[in-house]
Amino acid sequence: MMVGVGSLRPVAAKPKVMLMDGWSENCNCNCRCHSRNSNSLSLSISRNRNNNNKRSCTCTAGISVESEVEAESTRSRRVSSSGAFYVLDGMPQPLGPTSTSDHGKVKGVNFALYSSRASAVSLCLFTLPHLHAGRITEVIPLDPDTNRTGNVWHVLLSPCPTNTNNPTNTKLEELEELEHMLYGFQLDGDFCPHQGLYFDSSNVLLDPYAKAVVVSREAYGLVGPSPSPSADCWPQLAGMIPSPASHDDFDWQGDRPLGLHHKDLIIYEMHIRGYTNHDSSNVHHPGTYASAVQKLDHLRELGINCIELMPCHEFNELEYFDHNPVMGQHKMNFWGYSTVNFFSPMMRYAAAGHRNCGRDAIKEFKTLVREAHKSGIEVIMDVVFNHTAEGNENGPILSFRGIDNSTYYMLAPKGEFYNYSGCGNTFNCNHPVVRQFIVDCLRYWVTEMHIDGFRFDLASIMTRGSSLWDPMNVYGYALEGDGITTGTPLPNPPLIDMISNDPILCGVKLIAEAWDAGGLYQVGQFPHWNIWSEWNGQYRDVVRQFIKGTNGFAGGFAECLCGSPNLYQGGGRKPWHSVNFVCAHDGFTLADLVTYNNKYNLANGEDNRDGENHNLSWNCGEEGEFASMGVRRLRKRQMRNFFVCLMVSQGVPMIYMGDEYGHTKGGNNNTYCHDNYLNYFRWDRKEEQSCDLYRFCRLLIKFRRECECLGMDDFPTAQQLQWHGHQPGMPDWSDTSRFVAFSMNDEVKGEIYVAFNTSHLPVVVTLPDRPGYRWDPLVDTSKPAPFDFLSEDLPDRVTAVRQFANFLDSNLYPMLSYSSVILVLRPEDA
Repeated sequence: MMVGVGSLRPVAAKPKVMLMDGWSENCNCNCRCHSRNSNSLSLSISRNRNNNNKRSCTCTAGISVESEVEAESTRSRRVSSSGAFYVLDGMPQPLGPTSTSDHGKVKGVNFALYSSRASAVSLCLFTLPHLHAGRITEVIPLDPDTNRTGNVWHVLLSPCPTNTNNPTNTKLEELEELEHMLYGFQLDGDFCPHQGLYFDSSNVLLDPYAKAVVVSREAYGLVGPSPSPSADCWPQLAGMIPSPASHDDFDWQGDRPLGLHHKDLIIYEMHIRGYTNHDSSNVHHPGTYASAVQKLDHLRELGINCIELMPCHEFNELEYFDHNPVMGQHKMNFWGYSTVNFFSPMMRYAAAGHRNCGRDAIKEFKTLVREAHKSGIEVIMDVVFNHTAEGNENGPILSFRGIDNSTYYMLAPKGEFYNYSGCGNTFNCNHPVVRQFIVDCLRYWVTEMHIDGFRFDLASIMTRGSSLWDPMNVYGYALEGDGITTGTPLPNPPLIDMISNDPILCGVKLIAEAWDAGGLYQVGQFPHWNIWSEWNGQYRDVVRQFIKGTNGFAGGFAECLCGSPNLYQGGGRKPWHSVNFVCAHDGFTLADLVTYNNKYNLANGEDNRDGENHNLSWNCGEEGEFASMGVRRLRKRQMRNFFVCLMVSQGVPMIYMGDEYGHTKGGNNNTYCHDNYLNYFRWDRKEEQSCDLYRFCRLLIKFRRECECLGMDDFPTAQQLQWHGHQPGMPDWSDTSRFVAFSMNDEVKGEIYVAFNTSHLPVVVTLPDRPGYRWDPLVDTSKPAPFDFLSEDLPDRVTAVRQFANFLDSNLYPMLSYSSVILVLRPEDA
């Protein structure tokens, strides 16, 4: 339940406007010149030296912060009710809070908020103690005549100086008073849901452009003191006010983008809290950005050079708070796919919490990025621009809905919320204001936080036509034929176009989850401008089918090994536009994929109704973890088979956190609500498996990174890759085929041979004849560890190879059922 501002009590009475005599200075021209550019209003005031240094207006192509702030010293001022701040007109751009410390004469903070339908706006200030007590410290009404330009409401606050005879002589400690406060907005207007209007002046709303969000509870999962805990699940939100006194003092230590090529990436999907929150992590601040830094060595040892962080934007972990009788715990929004604010990092993932009004949390996140870069690891963020935490018409009014509901959300004619996200609402991504907001947000994370790229959750929503669609407004000209229905997939979505051609964003990694909950599936067809990659869901489905021995998938499996040219080559893209994965956060883990035929989601408290029913899994003959020794051995082979496939496929491999040691969630394929061992990385289990699956995965990643042929710039040709069956050069693409093999020339290794036998029968294969050379076995998933990977430093390697001598001397190799092998060509006398 949302804590409305009706329950918040202003400390002082409603302020009266106080004009300061002698502080009104008019320019020689009382007009405002507006020029249209990029959907924004521009205003500049310059000094005319030929007219006694009076002000004169000039039209510009962009807003000038310096001239605007200098102009503020010539306009009327009023003092806030507390007497602590001068209240000035402010500037309409940039949106959000902006420090003016280095511009002109007036030092302070400018606030700018877009709302096309609000009739009144007030800026609300909080001290941290008052936020905790549910009280507003000060309310500053905005004048619609002087504090509004077009649809942007704006105001500039400048601390009143001690020396009232010189208001530009503001002292540092006076400026610091403002930066230690928090802010929000009250908006008034019509409350008419069937028209898409949700204005309610009793709510203090969060600025969409707030750079840090502070809530009235300090720790992750902490519930307030109310007798009904659910009443405290939606605490009051407030934004950090940037410092008007100084710049960000974070020391990046010369950090620069790593600029790794897509084809060289090994992506690791990681959850910040889940990565270190288990007791066995032995870190100082479990579940935080700081503790993730302590565990970067694991990723570097594994061979990871890119982490994909599950949502780290501000969200409410108590959104689903409810007692779960099955687990004896409360349900949590653990994954975080329900954003409250897109500019703020998740504050309660920081060991610093909301100390220093959230600034220390921002620095902690930056430290993670900086240290990851030092370790040669890029950082990609999973972003959720398809919906927000405000849900449908029954959800809380936190920010976007109370500020401009019909702009930020896709609405039907009677105000109903379109639900292409499956989460109650759909972000109106292709509305001009919303797409500018998204671009501003992405730019911020790249320029300010040094993020290397983004994975867009349910990205197909970003290709749908916005509500109140206006082709003239989007393209500048009318379209022939009937109008476009809200939600229609667009061939050239303005938002995707805008991101793809942005001078900053076009240089970072852009990955689309190319489907949505409304049935739109665009894998291989997502509008890409030759720079967008995709989570290749078809790769996952085909590989799962073939590895478990399903007929009819040999040809499709071969396409997957080549980087899915059937999906990407025709559109001009490359293999590395395919992000290959077998498992991800939603669905079975790798261990569960080979252990369960059915999902077991009763622990979610939804009677097993949630989660995917068609998992394409196989339990290897017995259901559940407790199985016979033969079944357990087969499961180990299958996990290795999947990993071999990932590492020898063209494209970008992505592995899910914990799969490197065989993490299990007990058959639960939808653990979104569990803040417990189901989602925690088990460091103790990783150590137990250090000589088993983890070693295998680590060595295989190293092998891939050493092979030039396994991360190619383009799709392999017949000169580079040859297909084989049980006999060289004789592949079997029939529906009943369960064997696929290939050999590739490699500049480093010479030549490699890879084969997959997913039949229930063993087979002896004939290897390609290479006179003067011999095939040395490297990987055989049917062998027990450590002989599954015959690394050079393995003490018994020579003995293990000799066991195959009678076969290899005849250019043969025996393969057990459900196994895969890699052999490397070496000179006969080596």
